[in-house]
Amino acid sequence: MKAKIATALVIVYVVWGSTYLAIAVADRSLPPLLMLAIRFALAGGLLYAWSWWRGDVRVARPGLREWGAAAIVGGLLLFVDTGGIAWAEQRVASGLTALLVATVPLFTALLDRTVFGIRLSLGAIGGIATGLLGVALLAGPSAHVDRVGAAVILLAAFAWAAGSAYARVAPLPKAPFLSAAMQMLAAALFLAVAGAASGEVGRVHPAAISAGSALAFAYLIVFGSIVAFTAYGWLLRSGAPSVLVSTYAYVNPAVAVLLGWALVGERVDGRMLAAGAVILSSVGMLVLARQPKAEPAPVEDGADPYVPRREERPYRPQLADLRHAPR
Repeated sequence: MKAKIATALVIVYVVWGSTYLAIAVADRSLPPLLMLAIRFALAGGLLYAWSWWRGDVRVARPGLREWGAAAIVGGLLLFVDTGGIAWAEQRVASGLTALLVATVPLFTALLDRTVFGIRLSLGAIGGIATGLLGVALLAGPSAHVDRVGAAVILLAAFAWAAGSAYARVAPLPKAPFLSAAMQMLAAALFLAVAGAASGEVGRVHPAAISAGSALAFAYLIVFGSIVAFTAYGWLLRSGAPSVLVSTYAYVNPAVAVLLGWALVGERVDGRMLAAGAVILSSVGMLVLARQPKAEPAPVEDGADPYVPRREERPYRPQLADLRHAPR
């Protein structure tokens, strides 16, 4: 079991960390919003078809209420967040983008306090303060960062945190693949409309699509939206400590910065490294501060996980737990 957990973690670390670079490469000859619309339509369609074949659709029988919740969660996570990141990566390097996205746990902790009334420990408060310091260092007045792009990325990070918060109480199907499929399909519609409204249709020239963009696009569909999600979904019910699973939040940015520097020569200076270290340290402080006191018992492969009554579970994992978004 330990080997399986380690393998799944490596998949989540590497794949989600690499999606930032994959989006940047795909953006070179593909308009970002329409590219994501097609990506989520294909990935969501495949997951929905598989859920239908498994019988999840017949059991859940999603109606307007469930589709409405999926539209809100998918809109915040995949339209505002992932769409905003894809747009901003036309102006901001992928490694820097990943570091700014690492502020999601900061926004999540703040929403926990303001919306759910969850008291913050001293460690969590220290993590938030440290994270804000890192963002100020990374995108402050003297930094060489596109301000508009950085603002859009921070807005996207807040949208991810808000979508995650709503997903805790949203009437989404319990089957994780069906829930993810519905969110992807809803987001695909939003992205298609936004892409068409912004004039991206006129920028689609099939003959001009580079091989690199096409490969990056295929990678995002297969690995970013399906493989990593499957690995993460398995981790959630494998019995692995939640604090260990949560480490993807500060490992992914490190992977993104390394890949951007090694593969496409993105600039990494001392200020960026220092700010990144501060931000990732703050995320680590928040993860440790929110570690639960007890872990659920492991679930053997092939067995149905125990699903507690609503009043017994303060948190229900959904696609909202994912980073990158399947990005």
